[in-house]
Amino acid sequence: MADYLPEDSPSMNAMDLMKEEFDEPVENARVMIKDVSITEALTYKEELEAIEGVSGVTWLDDVVDLKVPLEVGSKDTIETYYQNDSALFSLNIEEGYEVEATDQIYKLIGEENAIAGEAVNTATSQKMAGSESMYAGALLVPIIILILVLSTNSWMEPVFFLTAIGVSVLINLGTNIFIGEISFVTQSVAPILQLAVSLDYAIFLLHSFSDYRKRVSEPREAMKLAMKRSFPAIVASASTTFFGFTALTFMDFGIGADLGLNLLKGILLSFISVMVFLPALTLMFYHWIDRTQHRSFVPDFNKIGKRVMKFRIPSLILVLLIIVPAFLAQSQTSFIYGTGEHPENTRAGQDVTAIQEEFGKNMPMVLLVPEGDRAKEEEMVQDLENLPHVSSVLSYVNMVSSAVPPDYLEESMTESFYSDDYARITLYTETDAEGEKAFSLIEQVHETADSYYDETHLLGESVTLYDMKNIVQDDNKLVNWLTIITVTLVLLITFRSITIPLVLLLTIQASVWVNLAFPYFMDTPLVYVGYLLISTIQLAATVDYAILFTENYKHLRQEMPALQAIRKTIDDKIFAIFVSASILSSVGFILWITSSNPIVSSIGLLLGRGALLAFLMVVFVLPALLVVLDWVIEKTTFKANFFKGK
Repeated sequence: MADYLPEDSPSMNAMDLMKEEFDEPVENARVMIKDVSITEALTYKEELEAIEGVSGVTWLDDVVDLKVPLEVGSKDTIETYYQNDSALFSLNIEEGYEVEATDQIYKLIGEENAIAGEAVNTATSQKMAGSESMYAGALLVPIIILILVLSTNSWMEPVFFLTAIGVSVLINLGTNIFIGEISFVTQSVAPILQLAVSLDYAIFLLHSFSDYRKRVSEPREAMKLAMKRSFPAIVASASTTFFGFTALTFMDFGIGADLGLNLLKGILLSFISVMVFLPALTLMFYHWIDRTQHRSFVPDFNKIGKRVMKFRIPSLILVLLIIVPAFLAQSQTSFIYGTGEHPENTRAGQDVTAIQEEFGKNMPMVLLVPEGDRAKEEEMVQDLENLPHVSSVLSYVNMVSSAVPPDYLEESMTESFYSDDYARITLYTETDAEGEKAFSLIEQVHETADSYYDETHLLGESVTLYDMKNIVQDDNKLVNWLTIITVTLVLLITFRSITIPLVLLLTIQASVWVNLAFPYFMDTPLVYVGYLLISTIQLAATVDYAILFTENYKHLRQEMPALQAIRKTIDDKIFAIFVSASILSSVGFILWITSSNPIVSSIGLLLGRGALLAFLMVVFVLPALLVVLDWVIEKTTFKANFFKGK
């Protein structure tokens, strides 16, 4: 995730500077070996150093002289690396070698020992991206087929739907080769999300084709009419999603651009596939649809509109009561900015717990300051050691002595502490990778270092997450506003009305706020990337339901009174909207259930719940708003031509 921070962010600048100045990198993994003697631990250290991709291993022999009895040395220093016959090694795994190196380490240490750290998180995420996407797809496709079979009158129609969208998903995945590399979040989420969001386009077209087949004998003519009739709804639906995903590409945090670009390609390819490939496929094999007809499996919805409209006043009152608390609650949710914690039923999660139980929490940070004034450096190190949650500080002045000039010693003894221009000080802290304590400590370290030096640089996993927090919070405002503005413009053009876009946006945005308020009321932190993406994805994807519903209502309103038009719209469209919402919701909940990655799982849960909430809002609240505001809509809609009778 750190790879997606802007190049000019403080932690990335610090990382680049340290790579230039020092050969020894920051540790990104910890390995614990149980029941070992000092000699056995040193053998393990050599074996760890020999693994390809491991660029450095630090242990007790690097900080104390093992020829001297351990009882003489500093107890705190020794227990950082060795206690109760357990050895804890700090190591760095090079970027790009995370999966191979951790696999070799697992093979070396066996089931009874443990490895944890940032490199392990990366390796776990990379391995998960491919296997869990396949698993989610294997669960999802049968569910979608079942939903489509129930919603159509032919056994072959679902095959046509999935073929048209499946082709575009495969092409989209293939074109990623031109990008070079994509995030594991994108790999896990984008293909399934593309399928769920754009399946509507195929459903719109084939349902329209099926209707015209009953009126026109020639299939080619029926397809022409179907394409003409469904084109506005498909364009409007694709446009809102397209522009919503475009907003993601404006994020400073690169994960937004990565996922946004992928979904943009996907929506465009799905649109082309539905408007070019699907009509050709259908006309070539329409007789298969005819031969595989089956009776309808769903009941008649003719009277449901009348029943729904009985709840219009209670629905409006309920929404008015919850919308403000939901808006306030979603803005007060506590967030996780990294990948979050591994589930306890995974090896990675169990290893983290095992290491923390034996050695406690340990989050290293590296501070770079100008080299030269050792008295100032020693004074600053003492202040850093006194900061809360700092367990130890590793520097030249407290490991060797400020009284011994570095020039008197061999380079091998000083190169990890000094370059030509900078001094390197490593802080070991007892905080989590993120959270109030971790971020407060980062600010205190900055404040302490800045009081001694004009130029300071801080890096480490928690520092990266601190930068991520500051960047994505600004991104959130930008993305939300861009999404709302672009979706509003599409709705203005589609309906040629000032009021209708406001009504539709209020309906869907209310469902977004309610969805994002759940974590606050359940007192559970929310992965911020999930929050950021779902704000855009839910609005862009589920506004399609409102478009389909309102377009039908506007058409019927020209022929009949408002209440009658809204009842007929509910009767005609509730099932189509339910099919679309159930597919999107299934996608979300399956991602939530199958993914061991907290970011993907969080996106899945929010998406699944959000699709259901949007469906309820469109069915119960939107009709009430359209009827109550009917006279306003008529006056603010260009050439409304509403029916004047009663």
